[in-house]
Amino acid sequence: MGGISVNIGRRIYFDKSAGNVIVDTGERSGAVIETTVEQDFQTYTALVERVPETVDWIQLEYGQYAQDFAACKGFRVDVSGDEPMLVFSNPDPNEPAAPLVYRRPLSEEMADLKAQNAAIILALVTNDLM
Repeated sequence: MGGISVNIGRRIYFDKSAGNVIVDTGERSGAVIETTVEQDFQTYTALVERVPETVDWIQLEYGQYAQDFAACKGFRVDVSGDEPMLVFSNPDPNEPAAPLVYRRPLSEEMADLKAQNAAIILALVTNDLM
């Protein structure tokens, strides 16, 4: 009898005050077991060395932001808002030596732009029909 295949998303641990990523557990798939936060603090050296109250985490779904992770030069957590938010740095092909600039995931920006375009098109069509 075969085992159950499971897909587990990344858990990203970060410094609460600065947003620097401490551990990215990565995605896991197959005959794997999801760990608890407590288990991660016992397993990952970078977490063992930390005071737990100074660390927070974001749990992602399996495949969430896959394109953003594949295309980015780096990522961190923006802790300046009400909720911590993952931000990515994407290299500028025209200026590869430019300093890293972190922005919200491009996949989310693209989804927002598509929604805005649809709303504009709908408004234009509605105005033409009246």
